[in-house]
Amino acid sequence: MVDLVSQYQHIKKEVDVAILNVIESAQFINGLEVSGFKSELETYLNVSNVIPCANGTDALQIALMALDLKPGDEIITPSFTYIATTEVMALLGLKPIFIEVDPETFCIDYTKIEAVITSKTKAIVPVHLYGQAAPMNEIMEIANRHNLFVIEDNAQAIGCNYTLSNGETVKTGTIGHIGCTSFFPSKNLGCFGDGGAIFTNDTALAVKIKMIANHGQSKQYHHDLVGCNSRLDNIQAAVLRIKLKQLDNYNNSRNKVAEYYDNFFEKHPQIITPKRALNSTHVYHQYTLKLENLNRNELRAFLTEREVPSMIYYPIPAHRQKMFESFGSADTFLPVTDKLTECVISLPIHTEMTEEQLEKICVTIEEFINK
Repeated sequence: MVDLVSQYQHIKKEVDVAILNVIESAQFINGLEVSGFKSELETYLNVSNVIPCANGTDALQIALMALDLKPGDEIITPSFTYIATTEVMALLGLKPIFIEVDPETFCIDYTKIEAVITSKTKAIVPVHLYGQAAPMNEIMEIANRHNLFVIEDNAQAIGCNYTLSNGETVKTGTIGHIGCTSFFPSKNLGCFGDGGAIFTNDTALAVKIKMIANHGQSKQYHHDLVGCNSRLDNIQAAVLRIKLKQLDNYNNSRNKVAEYYDNFFEKHPQIITPKRALNSTHVYHQYTLKLENLNRNELRAFLTEREVPSMIYYPIPAHRQKMFESFGSADTFLPVTDKLTECVISLPIHTEMTEEQLEKICVTIEEFINK
């Protein structure tokens, strides 16, 4: 699904030197690479504050901790997402309120938000799924109207551009009160281990987030808040500084792969290619199809036999996970989400794909359709 070895070969000399410099400096925690990456990412995103942390799940948890929420407070979020988005809510005693996604873009359906707002609702957590933006103009209007926080889960869409109602173009993750991302190796901007970051234009929130990520410290040995230990290490930051310079190129490469797929499958009505969301570019963290009148399990088996990778993101939605049974989520009626879990399939998409590889994947699927 992702060829990280080939990607590394293109930046090998620069990466090897950067990692060796960190080892020789013995500055493994924090250090100049972390502060340099923080500054460069702030510039790239045009955001006032980036707080690096240990991983994307920590980023979401710390963001929620910074909002002074209380156990039982409700957070509106889609069920069709990776479990990390909602897992941290349960961990903090918050109640996820699961709603539908748009059946074509796979992002949160903003028209379903206001119907579930109660006196306990405190925040909305939209997910920029598969690499394009949730409908942030509408979400921010709703949030402002009801005095709710918005935390963007931007783990799959770093580098994505979104056009605001006033015509301004901004990066996803910088629109809500807080944005969160992951630098897991397979992400569009991935390190060589775990890593994450939190973004905000609110200076007071940034100070608080930074404290929470560092044991709640205001200064050394002064712990004003209950916090955690979540740091991006210097080696990962060194790798990310190099890859950040390539991020737009990486995303452009993914768009070329998506264009090839789109053109090939246009003649096959059983294959529904990804729809582009309004006001958003797409960075194609995943290229996810919907199947019509095709057996997904049989297709995957056919692909596997011919050594073509595929994945299902996500086969079990959050509201049907056992961990949320105590929240009464099993009674949640989300037919669109349930349908998507049964018909989506993702194909390989990464920065090093060749036309030969793409042709093999597409022809193999076509062979299955025609058999």
